[in-house]
Amino acid sequence: MGERFFVASCVFTEGEPELSRKVQAYVGDRFSLPIIRCCVAKYKVQEFEERMPEWYRDEWKSVKHYDDFPAGSTMVSICHNCSAIFEERHPEIQRQSIWELILEDDSFPYPNYHGESMTLQDCWRSKENRAEQDAVRELMRRMNINIVELAENHERTQFCGYSIYQPQPPRNAKLAPKRFVDGAKGLFKENTEEEKKHLMEEHCSQIFTDKVVAYCHYCIRGLNLGGKQGIHLARLLFEPENV
Repeated sequence: MGERFFVASCVFTEGEPELSRKVQAYVGDRFSLPIIRCCVAKYKVQEFEERMPEWYRDEWKSVKHYDDFPAGSTMVSICHNCSAIFEERHPEIQRQSIWELILEDDSFPYPNYHGESMTLQDCWRSKENRAEQDAVRELMRRMNINIVELAENHERTQFCGYSIYQPQPPRNAKLAPKRFVDGAKGLFKENTEEEKKHLMEEHCSQIFTDKVVAYCHYCIRGLNLGGKQGIHLARLLFEPENV
């Protein structure tokens, strides 16, 4: 494995600036990985800077927006959009999820959730990535979580919150057409807010634990809209006091 770098994700960071800051600090301190904000050069740079909270804005600006890395490098991702775009746009770059990276750390201080049952939600945007899915489950086991599986898990999942029930950003279809065009037949159509809420409530009706773990920010938003307590895996790992 050649040089590795971490893509912090503009969208994940906008939604979870404090949590993203902790993840960035971890990959920098523990693995000395260079960090870039985005998977696409010059994509909405100022817009995302202005959308960050004031306390974090200058720090976010100090992170390089994008960089070119040589063939054989590995991008470490926390965002499935970033990973999909790199997969199709930069096939010379390998990919690894942040969850696989954490498993390499023999000294990671895993919180203990004392056998609590939590449902695990896999994501449509990464449904074929068995290495990531296996890493997610191993991390949950190491945190002493009793994993409740859904019938539609692994490659069978068709869930990505309400993001697939509204038009997608044009750049996704342009930069990763295999995932977001060829592999998305019937998805990304306009639905009303009421329709999206009903779809999320319908999905969540099959979930019987209080907490639902996901490793996608879009999944989290959908689970919360459907009436469940969606918890990002990064929060379980880095902010147990907020779970």
